[in-house]
Amino acid sequence: MFQPQKTKWAAISQGGIDFRRVKLKKLVKISIAAMMLAAVVPAPAAQLSTDARSSIPHDVQQLVVIDYRAMQNSTAAMNLRNRVEPPELKQFDEALNKFTLKPVLPSGKPSPNQGEPIDQYVDELAFALFRPTPGSDALQSVGIAQGQFPTEDILASFKAQKIKPTMVRASSLFPMTKTGMVLCFVDPSTMVFGSKESVTKALDARDGMAASMLTNNSMMDAMQSVDSSSLWSILDNQGTQTMMKQLLGEAGSVTDFDSVKQRLEASWYAMDFTHGVRFDLTIQTGDSFAAATISSLLSAAVMLRKMTGSDSEKQALNETSIDSNSGKLEVHFAASDSEFTALLQSPLFQTMVH
Repeated sequence: MFQPQKTKWAAISQGGIDFRRVKLKKLVKISIAAMMLAAVVPAPAAQLSTDARSSIPHDVQQLVVIDYRAMQNSTAAMNLRNRVEPPELKQFDEALNKFTLKPVLPSGKPSPNQGEPIDQYVDELAFALFRPTPGSDALQSVGIAQGQFPTEDILASFKAQKIKPTMVRASSLFPMTKTGMVLCFVDPSTMVFGSKESVTKALDARDGMAASMLTNNSMMDAMQSVDSSSLWSILDNQGTQTMMKQLLGEAGSVTDFDSVKQRLEASWYAMDFTHGVRFDLTIQTGDSFAAATISSLLSAAVMLRKMTGSDSEKQALNETSIDSNSGKLEVHFAASDSEFTALLQSPLFQTMVH
């Protein structure tokens, strides 16, 4: 367990934000917002270290990972983020921006200046939605940031501010001032943050007190398919069912969907924007019949939208292919930068993200 200079950190829950419970229906908005952000971010990969992966509880329902530095350096990405980012993700993003590193004066006292936001040191940012106990309907959320953090300066700043620590076994938690969150460095380059309850759950997984995502074979297999992308997400069976229900719209209410939804095992998507925008979604089903059924339903939903959609929506749908093969449903979408920009203004897009 990482303990720089054996300095202890405090855990003080401040503010009134409730990050612990996230409704299942929010999964789709989180996924779509992440997809949109990826479309204007340069293309480095966003991969999680072993320490980061081991800090994610076993029963993770959705994991979203983004190249944070590339996003922060893109004006277009930041403008788009402000339009589509749902509250569940915005809480974590704002926490990184609000939490500042106060310099220490030669006298040993903290500087009266506000300090610099910690987010300038973040390279990759991940959001995990997980069930605190197996079979639970409730979801908790935790953030993981990777980067080259100045841990010695951070510890010196906390010492100057006379902040007393709260320990979780060998790990020290620290309050992210004005956010209601706490943070913990599990190693010099990996920071786990969120509500104290969620961070404690993450540390339980990290310390082997509870199962981690490393033992969730379905999600680990899904991750291997997409984690070389600059933005990617994986969803378990429940998250996949909810996502498909939303994507199918009216077609999701038919008996055919009810008959196969339990066979949706997992899904994953990745974005590429080297030449325009490319989106690839894969849904793992239990068998070829289930994949073919979902493919037919999704094709019907596309045809329905084509009859009522705007010109930009119709263009986007024309660029969407839907195929099933060997128990997998694959959806591919491609568009030029200008076509994608037009899609962002469409009623379809507004419906999906609001």
